[in-house]
Amino acid sequence: MCQGHVLTPVTTVASEPGGRPLVRPATREDLLGVLEIEQQSFPQPWPVGAFERFLDAPAFLVAIDRTPPTAGSVIGYVVADAVPNDGTPIGHVKDLAVHPDRRNAGVGRQLLQRAILMLGASGITTVKLEVRESNAAARHLYRSEGFVHRRTIPGYYDDGENALVLFRSP
Repeated sequence: MCQGHVLTPVTTVASEPGGRPLVRPATREDLLGVLEIEQQSFPQPWPVGAFERFLDAPAFLVAIDRTPPTAGSVIGYVVADAVPNDGTPIGHVKDLAVHPDRRNAGVGRQLLQRAILMLGASGITTVKLEVRESNAAARHLYRSEGFVHRRTIPGYYDDGENALVLFRSP
């Protein structure tokens, strides 16, 4: 979440303090782990091809576990890119998920914050996303990171559930 600062994107694996997972750009080798989490997390999971199309996106990031016995495993991911918006691109968080066994430990927040910083490094200061109306945990995370509900899209999801469109601006 860019607060008017221009940051240089992180393109290498960097150590995180306090045993937190490593967050780095996703690679083709990460896609199996990403797909497994996607399938465990959503009733309408993306196919692997959807993720392949975003490998060059400004903020397709993975969180890598650093603790045994699962060290080196993908434990979460975020897909965010830039979309046109009346001549000024805005960021769009398209997908964010954390392995069910690693939820409620700050991994999703870490991924979201890093993605927004990466978008900010590209000059993007406004970010939007859609979230299921029933997903209280995700809505709480987004609200705590400064996202505000702007509109509702009735029947957005295949099962008829509404989507809340949230925005975060500087």
